[in-house]
Amino acid sequence: MNDAERLALRTELATMRTNGARRQDLSQHACKRLFFDFGIRPSMATVRDLTQTGSASDIPKDIDAFWTRIRSASRVRIESGAIPEGLQERAGELLGQLFLEAQEFALQSLEDERHAAKDDINTALSRLRDAEVRCATVDEALRRSEARADTALARNSALEIELASLRGRELEAQSSLHASIHRLEREHAALTQRLETEQAANATLRDRVDALNGELRHNTEHYAQQIKDAISEAERRVKPMLVELDSLRGMAATYQAGVRQASQKEFDFIQQLSIAKARTDRLELRIREQSDEIDALAFERDALLGQTGMSENVARLICTMVEEGRLSMPEMQTLGTDIDGFVAVPASCPTCVTGEPELAQHDDEFELSCPDCDRSSGTASSRLLAVARFHSAEIANVSEQTER
Repeated sequence: MNDAERLALRTELATMRTNGARRQDLSQHACKRLFFDFGIRPSMATVRDLTQTGSASDIPKDIDAFWTRIRSASRVRIESGAIPEGLQERAGELLGQLFLEAQEFALQSLEDERHAAKDDINTALSRLRDAEVRCATVDEALRRSEARADTALARNSALEIELASLRGRELEAQSSLHASIHRLEREHAALTQRLETEQAANATLRDRVDALNGELRHNTEHYAQQIKDAISEAERRVKPMLVELDSLRGMAATYQAGVRQASQKEFDFIQQLSIAKARTDRLELRIREQSDEIDALAFERDALLGQTGMSENVARLICTMVEEGRLSMPEMQTLGTDIDGFVAVPASCPTCVTGEPELAQHDDEFELSCPDCDRSSGTASSRLLAVARFHSAEIANVSEQTER
């Protein structure tokens, strides 16, 4: 209920109050309007707000009276007939219940009939669909039958045409058959005549073959006798040759045995020779090792002899001075071979760098040369002088001029 309706209801109740209506009438009217017109259950606060009259105990009484009147009005009373007054209301209730049950039964019956009608409709629809399917099937079968009939007619026409053509070909075949029969009869007669001629020729050839066979047997016997005589003569000539061949085989076997013995002896000799050669190689290797040891000892002896009477530090100092070029040629000649034992051969050539210099000694003269670039110190009276000349080309030139 909105405000406008509430205001209209208040105005209506105010009009009734102005006309002299009592409190009970106002409350009853408000409850009727709320319940029947607006669908609102009457309450004390709502009725008091609309009527603006009554106390907290009077309004609930008015509301209870309203509900009592509603209940009494809704009851069914049977006042006709000889029914006691106490049972009239009970009979009305029973009739009302009977009416409700009858109504429910009618509704149930209606629902059952609806279901039955719906089932009938569904059955009819299914039958209709089946009929439509059967109709479609029949139509399809009819179309197929018509198609097969058309096909059969076309095939019948084709067969008739083919039969006519076959009959024409049969007539042609019969005519050609008659012609072939006549031709074959003529050929048969010709072949028969030819066969007779060939048989006569074969008889002549058979007689000729018999004569040739007789001649062949005679010649075969003659040739066989000649072959036997030749074989006998060959056997007579071959027997001495076979005896000689056996003797030659014996001689060959003896020769092969001798050859095998000679081969065995040669093999033994080669083995002994290889053993002796291996022993010789071992002795030669041992001799070379001993020779190298002797050379090393001799070199060590010469070095020790050269180092006698000279301090090692002094010798090293002199070698360093020679390498730096601080000693002149006369000074090095004055030293002689006293420090040759401390002089080391350079490891590489100063010219080509890759070559390894070699020191050669001829009697009392020394020469240091490079095998790769032919750099040489020339002959020198001492090892120190040869190394110094090899290191410095100027010293070598001065030495050569001095010698000249």
